[in-house]
Amino acid sequence: MLTRHPSGRPEHSDVIVVGAGVVGAACAYYASLSGLRVTVIDRGPVAGGTTGAGEGNLLVSDKGPGPELELALLSARLWRELATGPPTRNEARTVSRIESRFEYERKGGLVVASTEAEMTALRKFAAGQKQAGVEAIEVPADGLAALEPHLAPGLAGGFHYPQDAQVQPALAAAHLLRAAADMGRLTLRLGEEVTAVLTGPGGEVRGVRTPRGDAKAPRVVNATGTWGSQLARLAGVELPVLPRRGFVLVTEPLPRMVRHKVYSADYVADVTSGSAGLQTSAVVEGTPAGPVLIGASRERVGFDRTLSTEALRRLAAQATRLFPALAEVRAIRTYAGFRPYLPDHLPAIGPDPRAPGLLHACGHEGAGIGLAPVTGMLIAAMLTGREPPLPAAPFAPERFAERAATE
Repeated sequence: MLTRHPSGRPEHSDVIVVGAGVVGAACAYYASLSGLRVTVIDRGPVAGGTTGAGEGNLLVSDKGPGPELELALLSARLWRELATGPPTRNEARTVSRIESRFEYERKGGLVVASTEAEMTALRKFAAGQKQAGVEAIEVPADGLAALEPHLAPGLAGGFHYPQDAQVQPALAAAHLLRAAADMGRLTLRLGEEVTAVLTGPGGEVRGVRTPRGDAKAPRVVNATGTWGSQLARLAGVELPVLPRRGFVLVTEPLPRMVRHKVYSADYVADVTSGSAGLQTSAVVEGTPAGPVLIGASRERVGFDRTLSTEALRRLAAQATRLFPALAEVRAIRTYAGFRPYLPDHLPAIGPDPRAPGLLHACGHEGAGIGLAPVTGMLIAAMLTGREPPLPAAPFAPERFAERAATE
């Protein structure tokens, strides 16, 4: 169990991270690793928001060439290093090993096509990914059973993505925070809602206010995920983060019948769609504990948590089309979460020039767990004035205001 660090609650920190989900935890971890004193504040528990409702997907398979794929490739390497071994000599200053207690599993992904037309589209998509550094291996129709023996017959083929992986997201967030605490640089304040962002005479950030008292720091990181627009507004700026609801079905524990993350070709189109309506494209995967997880649905309905029987019906039907044996398996529970959606499907990562001292690390939609380490590393580099590990301009938080001004 994660507890507050015994160093107590100093009045001043170098940086305050608002949000104790996996992105906020990664920001705290890499900032601590860089020598900064960090205070993490959350109105709830660790991983009490979107992180706790996630499947733990670490995907490169669903991303085409571009800035998000660059993030995903570096983050996949960082997750692997955090989970499986110590850094190399050249990485010793930026990466520290965390024992693999958060169920990291490099299981790989399998994207399948029902028709030859879908297979042609997958080939084109994978060709671009390969040029960007993704491992994408074509699997003919007669080779699918070797990877997934319980997969439905009659599919046209697919692509195997060995770099896809999975973690247990709540455990990952907790262990990243524990690692930061073990460095002696973390103060954790849970159950405290930020009600104001404190600013100086020139509008510069000086900390935050909660019902239990002020926390002072010259930099504040907005890692509040789906609630990123609300925190931004407290600082006097607009960030168009919207909630996109999704459901996950959980089956009874089973012997391992699904070996990879398996989904159909239309999932990629749903991920990149801006539609507010209900979209479903089943992603089916087993877990070390036995249950099979079945996602993913998407719809923009605000923060409405009402159970959608239509979304669950569609997910169950699509999952059983992929794995007919699941038709005889009981679903024992379901849960909902809200993905932090931004209009261009890229996260906001970096300083906000409209509020000096405010940095954003939110808007990752369904990729936040996968992109958490690279987001934390980028934020830490920006906080300390180091060169970021990759170009950060595409994620500039002010880009939406600039676009609005030119329209």
